[in-house]
Amino acid sequence: MSGSLNRELVLSIYRSMVTIRLCEEQLAKSHQRGLVLGACHTYVGQEAIASAVCAHLTKRDVVFSTHRGHGHALAKGMPPKELIAELFGRESGCSRGRGGSMHLFSPEIGMMGTSGIVGPCILQATGAGYSFHLMKTDQVGVAFFGDGAVNNGAFHEGLNLASIWKLPVLFICENNQFATEVPFEYSAGNPNVGIRGAAYGMEGVTVDGNDAIAVSDAAAAAVRRAKAGLGPTLIECRTYRTRAHAEGMGDFTYRTREDVEQWKQKCPIAALRKTATGLGIVSAAELDAVDQEITALIAEAQEFAERSSWPTAASATTHVYAPPTSTTAPEPLDRLKAESVTGARRETTWMKAAWEALSFEMEHNDRIFVLGEGIGKRGGNFKTTEGLYEKFGPVRLCDTPIAERGFVGLAGGSAMTGTRPVVDFMFADFVLDSVGEIINQIAKIQYMSSGRIQMPVLLRGCIGIGHCAATHHSGSYYSMYGHFPGLRVVVPSDAYDAKGLLHHALRCNDPVLFLEHRELLNTKCHVPEGDYEIEFGRARILRNGTDLTVVAIAQMVHRSLEAAEVLAKEGISVEIIDPRTISPLDTETILESVARTGRLLIVDETFAPFGVGAEIAATIADEGFDELDAPIRRLNGAFSPTPYSPPLETAVVPGVDSILAAMRQLIAE
Repeated sequence: MSGSLNRELVLSIYRSMVTIRLCEEQLAKSHQRGLVLGACHTYVGQEAIASAVCAHLTKRDVVFSTHRGHGHALAKGMPPKELIAELFGRESGCSRGRGGSMHLFSPEIGMMGTSGIVGPCILQATGAGYSFHLMKTDQVGVAFFGDGAVNNGAFHEGLNLASIWKLPVLFICENNQFATEVPFEYSAGNPNVGIRGAAYGMEGVTVDGNDAIAVSDAAAAAVRRAKAGLGPTLIECRTYRTRAHAEGMGDFTYRTREDVEQWKQKCPIAALRKTATGLGIVSAAELDAVDQEITALIAEAQEFAERSSWPTAASATTHVYAPPTSTTAPEPLDRLKAESVTGARRETTWMKAAWEALSFEMEHNDRIFVLGEGIGKRGGNFKTTEGLYEKFGPVRLCDTPIAERGFVGLAGGSAMTGTRPVVDFMFADFVLDSVGEIINQIAKIQYMSSGRIQMPVLLRGCIGIGHCAATHHSGSYYSMYGHFPGLRVVVPSDAYDAKGLLHHALRCNDPVLFLEHRELLNTKCHVPEGDYEIEFGRARILRNGTDLTVVAIAQMVHRSLEAAEVLAKEGISVEIIDPRTISPLDTETILESVARTGRLLIVDETFAPFGVGAEIAATIADEGFDELDAPIRRLNGAFSPTPYSPPLETAVVPGVDSILAAMRQLIAE
């Protein structure tokens, strides 16, 4: 060992390492007793890395980790009793019993979470770095990850994004030589992780991960670089886990007992103890005292966890969404008289109305920033950010590489650390590359952290069939996203709603999918100039009727209105409802309408199987069956990818004629 040895640092690192080792050994015993209810991924053998890195972090610096995260949590300052209680599934655990071994949250100390998915922590730490870059603070974000993650796309996208913006991030690769049971030397074309930093234009170093002082020196230099505005650092720490991938798993089909025993002789705790006492920095008696102190601490933690209460069943569904925010400028009760809000009545396009909402919110909240391809000087593919680059600058209007998973994951980490990202992904098809970040991370973190971390991420882009865009620029996907708890899914049908709903989306603390039908972006309607919000979960009745209720979405609203006008001349009265949001879905308004009309038709451009229409139909059949005078009917687009040629494209989308036919048929039943 060599480097910057001093008494305070040595004692800090040693205490952390012993805490991790003894806590992990206690958890292994508890797993054998059945007290740990699920997986248990221990950090034994790797203690030097978390301990030495976290010794250079403040409470305000933040850590994002992976499934083997016990050591990172403890090194960041988590009391062992909270960790052990979490693995026991108790209310007093750091995640209130929601996470277990792989999902550890303690934002109070800067432990922002661990993930059972490989790679997201890299993107989230990058997002934290972007928050600190935007807010001009001296904080750093740290990602701990294993060698398996460096073969994942998140590694490439995260390091590239951090490098091009010189973000204050430490990327700590704990190369323990196996991704579960796959040897790194087999799975990596370039098994030297440290030198990969150069490929991304950042400092990259490789150190002995069992040498606490070597890790400490590398981490100290990286923190200094980050806080000086010199950008990120990649540190490869070569180490070895001396217990199985997870407790209870077989361990000697992919490695030998001899290999494990050899690495046990390289114990990082014993090595630090030998060096520190040999150089006279601390005495053996002082380190013995630390051992005794931590032994007592772990015994107390075990006792605390065993006697802790189980979470109540009633808490199982809390914190899925953030507490509602009160609207500062509610939607006028009568939108046709909304000129009283501004003293003038005007018409404008959807694009202009939504732009006004975004511009207003950015003026009033300097933590809002926009990420996307071509949204800077160019102003966005659909002019969604035109002129805002000149107004707010390149940090708040940030052009990105083509890296949807990367910048969506970054947005998640930014939201977790105090900023409010807007991801402009152009077409809904593109964001599918990041669906794991949306569903597994962004939608779940508020819940998994028991409401202690909020996720105000706005994901905005175009949906819908038209303009011969073919199959990779025509998807909608709102049914898919509406299926998942934690997400808000918004699908306006005109400029008035787009503006009011976008204002609300930029003020709420939940992640929002804001999906805009491309064929409607140039349509005009009355839009007040002033600031107003439309709350989620409030459907809108566009036309009152007595004979038939039609629930229509996005472009189908306009086609259904056109069909209703035709039927009105025949003496048939059709009520048209636009849900405006898919999640939450206002079924109460639909039920009230069906009680008046006795019939329900759902018109949706997207596929019928497993769609929004099926959900509406099931709810109305369940709660409003006695009000129905005829079966519920659905009219959907064809169950087919979207074709290119105009006659083929027209054939897969409901038109006014097919809507008219469906209305007449249902009236006749």
